[in-house]
Amino acid sequence: MAAVEYVKEGKIANIIINRPEAMNALSSDVMRGLRDAMIDFRDNNDLWVAIVTGAGDRAFCAGADIKEFKPLTDEELKAQKNEKTVRADTIWKPFIAAVHGYCLGGGCELAMSCDIRIAADNAQFGQPEVNIGFMPGLGATVRMPRFIPRAVAAEILLTGNRINAQDALRWGLVSRVVPRDKLMDTAKEIANTIISRGPLGVRATKESMLRSYEMSLEEGLILEKELANRVRTTEDFMEGARAFAEKRPPQYKAK
Repeated sequence: MAAVEYVKEGKIANIIINRPEAMNALSSDVMRGLRDAMIDFRDNNDLWVAIVTGAGDRAFCAGADIKEFKPLTDEELKAQKNEKTVRADTIWKPFIAAVHGYCLGGGCELAMSCDIRIAADNAQFGQPEVNIGFMPGLGATVRMPRFIPRAVAAEILLTGNRINAQDALRWGLVSRVVPRDKLMDTAKEIANTIISRGPLGVRATKESMLRSYEMSLEEGLILEKELANRVRTTEDFMEGARAFAEKRPPQYKAK
């Protein structure tokens, strides 16, 4: 059984962590599976939106597999340093995290790397690394203080305590909370809405959002203009403009 199921459903790529017996912990097999799935999604022009979730009912992902924890050798450290990063926020196609149950440690960091986070009403979020004398290492100390108020992020990161779905919604860590049995339907509804939009415009919008985050306002506006001018030369833009004028649904091709 694959540690990560990768299921293509029309233009949607479903990336499912498949270790429910271990609360979908991030083993080395899971990490390889996520990387392979993301690379295929990135490079496949027929796939426009990805949904990331976890199998079973207990967890989206409960974090790193502690059983695999060990000090890294010099060779492993060097290999990690030289490995090209593949994350949801290094790919301009949209990612939706459909979170249920435990979303802890590396699982919470995986969700935060996605563009849209939908939570089931049973979701719990947290970064418990400090509870075992460790620290977050997949982006939580960088992303969380940028996504939610710094004092709230500090309490979550420094205490190792969890927050529930409603608190995550209140602080803006997720955009919606839905009943558990409506989670995937909601994620697919959002994905299909995005799919109905111009895919190149969507990707340029994501690129502008992420790349401009650390820029000055003026630099960000220059980047946005460059990307908008690029999209304006595409077949999809012309199709969208024609469809609007002709009052018909556009037929986008990601070209």
